[in-house]
Amino acid sequence: MKFTHQFQIQAPLAVVADFHAQADSMGRITPPPIITQFHRAPIRLNDGDEIEFTLWFGPLPLPWLARIEAGPGDDPHTITFTDRQLRGPFAAWAHRHTFTALNTTTTLVIDEIEADLSPQLFWKLVGLGMWLSLPLLFAYRRWQTQRLLTSDKPADKR
Repeated sequence: MKFTHQFQIQAPLAVVADFHAQADSMGRITPPPIITQFHRAPIRLNDGDEIEFTLWFGPLPLPWLARIEAGPGDDPHTITFTDRQLRGPFAAWAHRHTFTALNTTTTLVIDEIEADLSPQLFWKLVGLGMWLSLPLLFAYRRWQTQRLLTSDKPADKR
């Protein structure tokens, strides 16, 4: 399964990339009623770091362990990293974050997720529910990222 979401934000590349490199940003852009509880996470995410957390959907805990993988550094106008599930509700999950400077004040944010549902029936159903909610989740993340980084300035609506 593949999912892609993108938007432009009126903020410089360094600001957007730095925001997403902070582990606590994940909780700040996750919509209620989902609660993110970190068990082990560095303050700033770097290549090879592991993050252990639980996503709470009401009373349902979804334990997760992910590893950060830095992307290629060939283009100075693009920063990429992937968080890859090592343990969690999916058989496989890789979320690639790409930030590209369109100019000195505008950044394109692209989220690409590739996932496989768990073969276990319970986790397959949970994963399918999560997968179907991704458009809403990322609409909220877009709005919250823009709110936090641009003080509610309007941005391109892609």
